[in-house]
Amino acid sequence: MGESTNNRQLLKRKTETLTEAESAAVLDYISMIESLREPPALGNLFDDDIVKSLEEARENRRARVVFEWDRIRRRADNFAVARKTS
Repeated sequence: MGESTNNRQLLKRKTETLTEAESAAVLDYISMIESLREPPALGNLFDDDIVKSLEEARENRRARVVFEWDRIRRRADNFAVARKTS
């Protein structure tokens, strides 16, 4: 438990020194991590076995990760271009 507290404190200190654009990139990354978590049980919302199997398919999870990484990469590229021009 002590190590996680230290990691959280270190993360807090590091985020306090970031620019707004860098903070936005970190928030995007956190959003991606959160989207990869298993969703809470939704009960009978997805009764269809085909929909369930597609939702849980490894390829679909990978596609979501690729999409999120690409979105973050594009944002970082835009940030780099904006920094060069200013």
